[in-house]
Amino acid sequence: MKEFQIMMKCVMLSAALVMLSGGVTLAASPLTGTWSLTAADTLYPDGHRVHGFGDHPQGRMMVDASGNYMIEIYRPAATPFASGSKVTGTPAEFRDAMLRNSVHYGTVALDPASNHIVFDVERSVFPNWEGRRQVRDYTLDGNKLSYQVPASATGDATIAISEWKRLSE
Repeated sequence: MKEFQIMMKCVMLSAALVMLSGGVTLAASPLTGTWSLTAADTLYPDGHRVHGFGDHPQGRMMVDASGNYMIEIYRPAATPFASGSKVTGTPAEFRDAMLRNSVHYGTVALDPASNHIVFDVERSVFPNWEGRRQVRDYTLDGNKLSYQVPASATGDATIAISEWKRLSE
């Protein structure tokens, strides 16, 4: 239940960030802008790769010139709660709602010398990430960004891969 409330707060914050960002031009960094998710995959130790959020994951990442970010990743085609109420779902409905997304916000920076993208997570739908620093290998090629969650962070020897394309401004 608490995880669902955190997720809803993240969604509301995301909407507020969009509304507050209207029209302000700040000095650009390589990550500044709005990004659309193109892949959210899992790479297994044997080399096979699967679509962890389905064949057509959906998501946005927004980064302002000060390095504030928000990320929302969703597996499409959610099953509605039978009760129609977000507070009276079944354990299976709550589990599915939790596992179909990855939502967090905080600050982000690139460290080109070490080839790392560094997320300092302020809030997350997954509470274990809150207040934590996440360091990922990345590649940035024009309007395409890819980063990998190291196997040590996943705990199961898999590597999570997120790929993004910057939307035209």
